[in-house]
Amino acid sequence: MTATEEIKFNDATLEKVQEILAQYPKDKSKSALIPVLHLAQAEFDGWLSVSVMDYVASLLNLKPIEVYEVATFYSMFNLSPVAKYLIEVCQTSSCWLCGAEDIIQYLEKKLQVEVGQPTADGMFQIKRVECLGSCGTAPMFQIGDKFYENLTFEKIDQILEELRAENKRSRYV
Repeated sequence: MTATEEIKFNDATLEKVQEILAQYPKDKSKSALIPVLHLAQAEFDGWLSVSVMDYVASLLNLKPIEVYEVATFYSMFNLSPVAKYLIEVCQTSSCWLCGAEDIIQYLEKKLQVEVGQPTADGMFQIKRVECLGSCGTAPMFQIGDKFYENLTFEKIDQILEELRAENKRSRYV
């Protein structure tokens, strides 16, 4: 998106926003903030710019700071551009005990990047995140809305190969 483009949801997304808003009393539009931020992130290249957050604030009749507070608090929201496939590696207790750090190191070596950096082709980026709620299938990571569990190096190689062949932005909605 360029700076001159108007930030506006497409018609289908605007309809989803209205469906979400209809679930809450008119004076409680802030309750719709997290699902609407998910829609915004999905529609605007996987991240939330200040302009996008301002747009969401205007749709929900909120002050922009109310949107920024939520977007900056949760690791599920990206505040800068991300690679096509953002690999969110769980690093909390169960995953850590089952080898999450080894998974991260393997990904860094395999993709030739450090955590937080996109690959040269813009396909992949590694992000450390807190618990993703899949403790019984550790270690695991999430890409978009899909969980990859019981990870091994071989399984990671297969996942990366499949994603390279697919070559489309992962969805969060």
